[in-house]
Amino acid sequence: MAERKKITIIVRMGKKLKKEGEKITTSPEECEALRKAFSGPHGVEEKSMLEILVKCNPADLTTFRKNSPYIFLDDEYCFEKWDLFHMKSLEIKFLHFQRAVIQRTMHPWERDALLVRKSLEEKPPLYNLLIELACTRTSDEFLGARKAFQCLYSESVEEFVAVKVQGFQRRLLVALVSTYRYEGMRIDEAAIKLECQKLARAIKTDHRNEIENDDEVLRILTTRSKHHLKTIHKCYKEDYDSNLEEDLDDIQILRDTVNCLCAPPTIYFSKILDTAMSICPAEQEMEALTRVIVTRTDVDMKDIAAEFDRKYGAPLIERIEAAALGNYRDFLVALVKRGMAN
Repeated sequence: MAERKKITIIVRMGKKLKKEGEKITTSPEECEALRKAFSGPHGVEEKSMLEILVKCNPADLTTFRKNSPYIFLDDEYCFEKWDLFHMKSLEIKFLHFQRAVIQRTMHPWERDALLVRKSLEEKPPLYNLLIELACTRTSDEFLGARKAFQCLYSESVEEFVAVKVQGFQRRLLVALVSTYRYEGMRIDEAAIKLECQKLARAIKTDHRNEIENDDEVLRILTTRSKHHLKTIHKCYKEDYDSNLEEDLDDIQILRDTVNCLCAPPTIYFSKILDTAMSICPAEQEMEALTRVIVTRTDVDMKDIAAEFDRKYGAPLIERIEAAALGNYRDFLVALVKRGMAN
């Protein structure tokens, strides 16, 4: 008898709470705003979530779940459950702002050291990220990252790369992270002409193994100054009526190396930003949005923004505002504005 009375009280309390909760309802517009707050590729709209979710009663949330089939799935036991893919995706989106803040506050050496580690810990490995770090930083900047890497992980970048990578990729990447390039403007015109011919001869063989095993190709790309390599790139275009990186199209790791060493950084980074803000970017492409803006704010963001506007016909800030949400969007926009003001 006491047990039946207890159950009756609980049921009545539940009905009372439901009735009181249902006094507040969300409009269809608010439900749509909530869906949009979840659905951007970069970040989440924290303000909308806070304002709308605190108003929702259980019936509102049920309606929201039922009207969001791409986020929630109908379970066989008659309830709506999170789609695991979207739940994991949302967890990552919440981290975008946090990661951007942490990267912004890091010393550049530590930040690049962590990115070096990340590049080869990912599955599959991100050779293009390691190449970006080794080839777009100055010699002193990357030397600092190498020092930080030793401090953080008690091993050198060179031995880390040598253990993680095999074959031709190992030879190329170990050489790229080990070099301390000359940064002046002096070049050797005769050497440029000769080395341009050597690269062309290796490329025109049409045998991938030959170019990958060509010590001269490796030497030229991993030891010559960027100014020297850019002059070779220009010479190659004039002599063979094609771009060096285009003729290396079937060897992605060499193509990425040439792009990072020979293309102006503004062109390289604006292309990465455009890809990161495309309609359906991959996870690693999305992370590049944070990486590029955070690492280039105090370096050349003004030039990158100008190149982005010129090449893609839209201001960089407008593209960020359209692609990102919430605090993450506001933080990136503020960093770009700071960089453009410098």
